[in-house]
Amino acid sequence: MEEVKKDTFGKIASELLQKEPEERSVIELQRSMNEKYYENLIKCAMRERENFTGSFFITVITKNEKLFPNTFRHYYFARHTCPTPDYDQSVFFYDRRDEEIRYIWTIPSQDACHYLINNALYVAPEERDSLNFVLQFKNGDLFKIAQHLNGELDQLQPQRIIA
Repeated sequence: MEEVKKDTFGKIASELLQKEPEERSVIELQRSMNEKYYENLIKCAMRERENFTGSFFITVITKNEKLFPNTFRHYYFARHTCPTPDYDQSVFFYDRRDEEIRYIWTIPSQDACHYLINNALYVAPEERDSLNFVLQFKNGDLFKIAQHLNGELDQLQPQRIIA
């Protein structure tokens, strides 16, 4: 049987860096990235649904490849509890009863958080949700929401826990 040799990520990324940039619009690239992101989110939920008896949380960690600064990877993890808020993190809730994935929050990179806070008055309307999450992260509200979702704070009644 003939062995199939796969190229490494580094080799593929290096080859892509040497090519001429593609003539695709920013909007088209964003749509393509979002489709893959949500496709992988749904795959994670469907795979982990077999491993959990009830509802669960999905954490998506975004990592920047150090050798290739324009390359980002998303890592999808399922867990019983809501994670502690952290940089480069998105959190979703899979509700087994409704078979629905609900978005909870996204916290961008530390640099992006500082930028949003320092430029809060000039943030574009489409970035206001990000700014709100960053401010809630900074003042500890997201941590309290995570504690509440984990049953650690029963008296907390936030206006919007899960969208």
